[in-house]
Amino acid sequence: MNSYLLVGIGGALGALARFGAQNWIGSLPNGFPVATFLVNIVGSIAMGVLVGVLAKTTPQYQNEIRLFVAVGVFGGFTTFSSFSLDAITLIERGDILLAAFYIVGSVLLSLAGLWMGMLAMRVVA
Repeated sequence: MNSYLLVGIGGALGALARFGAQNWIGSLPNGFPVATFLVNIVGSIAMGVLVGVLAKTTPQYQNEIRLFVAVGVFGGFTTFSSFSLDAITLIERGDILLAAFYIVGSVLLSLAGLWMGMLAMRVVA
């Protein structure tokens, strides 16, 4: 299947999932963008699991799965562009401590999530 089509369909599905999460979870009353925060962490965990699974599979469909799921679905689902906008909005609003927590927490927990997903797939072996 065409690489662009795989990424496009996957990206559309991921974007719809992110949009659904935003509508379902939303933000806290203080404006903290909890949906974006959680989506980035969950997406990072899922990416770690996918990387672990792909490392254990035959290479026959690895590229197609990577394009569809990693680049497409997870690329559309995780929201670092939205993350950046949310962080700047908090800063411009003067919520510096909340912005700092959001930025540091998102990055550290997403990195930890990816690592945990990969570790979980190594243990499953």
